Amino acid sequence: MPSTFAKVFSAALKGVEALEVEIEANSSPGEEMKGIMIVGLPDAAVRESRDRVLTAIWNSGYRPPMGRLTVNLAPADVKKEGAGFDLPIALGLIAVQDDAPPGIFEEYLITGELALDGAVRAVRGVLPLALEARARGRRAVLVPRENAVEASVVDGIVVYGVASLAEAYRHLTGAFPLVPEPRRDLDALRQEHAHEIDFADVKGQAGVKRALEVAVAGGHNLLMVGPPGTGKSMLAKRVATIMPPMSEEEAIEVTKIHSIAGLLSSRQSFLTIRPFRSPHHTISDAGLLGGTSAPLPGEVSLAHNGVLFLDELPEFRRSTLEVMRQPLEDGKVTISRAAASITYPAQFLLVAAMNPCPCGYFGDPKRECRCTPKQLRAYRQRISGPLLDRIDIHIEVPAVEFRDLSRAHTGESSDAIRARIEAARAVQAERFAKEPHIRCNAAMSSRILKRHTTLDEASRDMLEHAMDHMNFSARAHDRILKVARTLADLAGHSQISTDHLLEAVNFRTLDRNLWV
Repeated sequence: MPSTFAKVFSAALKGVEALEVEIEANSSPGEEMKGIMIVGLPDAAVRESRDRVLTAIWNSGYRPPMGRLTVNLAPADVKKEGAGFDLPIALGLIAVQDDAPPGIFEEYLITGELALDGAVRAVRGVLPLALEARARGRRAVLVPRENAVEASVVDGIVVYGVASLAEAYRHLTGAFPLVPEPRRDLDALRQEHAHEIDFADVKGQAGVKRALEVAVAGGHNLLMVGPPGTGKSMLAKRVATIMPPMSEEEAIEVTKIHSIAGLLSSRQSFLTIRPFRSPHHTISDAGLLGGTSAPLPGEVSLAHNGVLFLDELPEFRRSTLEVMRQPLEDGKVTISRAAASITYPAQFLLVAAMNPCPCGYFGDPKRECRCTPKQLRAYRQRISGPLLDRIDIHIEVPAVEFRDLSRAHTGESSDAIRARIEAARAVQAERFAKEPHIRCNAAMSSRILKRHTTLDEASRDMLEHAMDHMNFSARAHDRILKVARTLADLAGHSQISTDHLLEAVNFRTLDRNLWV
């Protein structure tokens, strides 16, 4: 008599992590099929899989069990979402009908969506599933062939990519074993997806390049202010090229987020270069922070460990900009829904750009500004003071002179700039060795800032004078000290000097003139 029970293992996604799920398939005696009951808090996509799974089983040359079929997804208090449970449910039902040996699924975590003909389609969240398999002591994962490279970066786990339900079952029963996917080395993947742009492409704008170097070296948020056509977007797109390469841990963090969002493909199944995200100013709050009915990561999380570029900053809805204050401060974003509350990481470098006025030519020596004082005031008030205070560096981007554009030689390369940044980051890594939650100067708390930014008498007097005459806020005071600390690190100095402070003050452009 055929076995009436089989157990298969898969995983459910919860935020950026995966949680192992036991899929128990059971058939009660009967000579006719009475349908499938799926229990264990499945969402609509999982419930709808019943007919899809049965059709895929028939079209793969197998028979589902007769009688009443029950599939339980445990633990029952975790919501199960998506079509990734199709393949493990189908395998469990075939095993029940085929009287398969007990325990053939014990060593595997399995995921995959089924087509009606039994083909296995790609799903999201395969990298977190592979990490969960390793944490649970499983030997291998069985995933869609399109997702196999994504999972193959996880050391200590064997990855099998399958194209069909029949292929998966024949492998598990030993009838036709599959060849494991070779493990991918991070350095090899990094060479496959190198940057195609470089700072050497940018002519002129030496002052802005300096500001961007300082911003990346210390992890400081930056705002560029200048008329149209001065290269703000071109410069922003190259910021990621001067950031230090991601460690394996950082690359896995980033890839997990993009995998959960369903943004990976067979051409790029693992992210080795830092992400650059540039949402349009019409984006909604949910699009920026994450959300919708299924709390997927938003742009601030997709930019984790990379760059979030907001062009035309005042054109974003003020409410949308205000919701960024939490991730800018905490490095994470929490999405709360009735069913659950999910936290996604959001440690990104914010690079923003804006025109100085609605027409774009306020302060331009060659073109006349057509904006009225009222228009100017309304335009600038679209960005709140508290948000502006959280941007460490404000830099004016002037029009590029013809002599700079016509020069034959290129500018300094991204590699050369990145070398200086990596040296400054190494100093910061040593400084914060006992503070594991701090990676760079921008993340210093007030207590730690005081410890690492001692000033001599001349520097204190200069900073006091700047605070009194330029109406800096208390938060701006701390930002100036953090930037000055980074400038000293770039120069290889242990002590902050008046020159470092003066340059840091000059990086508060909007506080000094345009915003008063």
